[in-house]
Amino acid sequence: MDKQREKEIMELIEGLRKINYVKPGDVPNIDLYMDQVTTFMDKHLESSKRYSEDKLLTKTMINNYTKNNLLPSPSKKKYSKDHMYLLIFIYYMKNILSISDIQSILTPLTEKFFEGDSKVSLEEIYEEVFRQGEESSMTVSKDVIRKYQKSKDAYPEMDGQKDHDFLQMFSFVCMLCFDVYMKKQMIEKIIDDHFSTTSEKEKDKKEKSKEHAKDKDKSSK
Repeated sequence: MDKQREKEIMELIEGLRKINYVKPGDVPNIDLYMDQVTTFMDKHLESSKRYSEDKLLTKTMINNYTKNNLLPSPSKKKYSKDHMYLLIFIYYMKNILSISDIQSILTPLTEKFFEGDSKVSLEEIYEEVFRQGEESSMTVSKDVIRKYQKSKDAYPEMDGQKDHDFLQMFSFVCMLCFDVYMKKQMIEKIIDDHFSTTSEKEKDKKEKSKEHAKDKDKSSK
């Protein structure tokens, strides 16, 4: 791989440590209207956009989160700090989890800690998650570098530089994808075992049973 491309990849990996997060102290102490909420999120998470025209959070999204019971309804059209923390959790989770899985995780969190009198506030929970995330960013960066270095040793038998570079990048991307895939499988298993209610589990079993019956019926024809 040419030096320029390798430099670009290493800069990309280094950028993992500089990804913008909404720091606990950044969330306003006053309640916000819808437009203020979307403006705040766009400003603080701009670096996570893939394309400049991407919308991180829209009014429609927020309304849908409320309709799907992911987010409590605002009070007099205003969103509190706890609303903001939940929206940030939703933003990160929606990239890898289904709406139903997010609901399974956030429903008990909301019921126990949203604007309540619990010994642990939702703000303190967010602060702890944020702290752990910052600590793990270094470990994640090192692991990505290790995968990249490993991909450089792939396909040594290739003679053409162009084809070798392509296969190296393909190998690198595949390793990253498989890493995400394994972690997603683990997350879904944890949700099924520890977050889903009994009724939800029974519903899932019935749906899977119906799908199995349909497949069996098709195969018998």
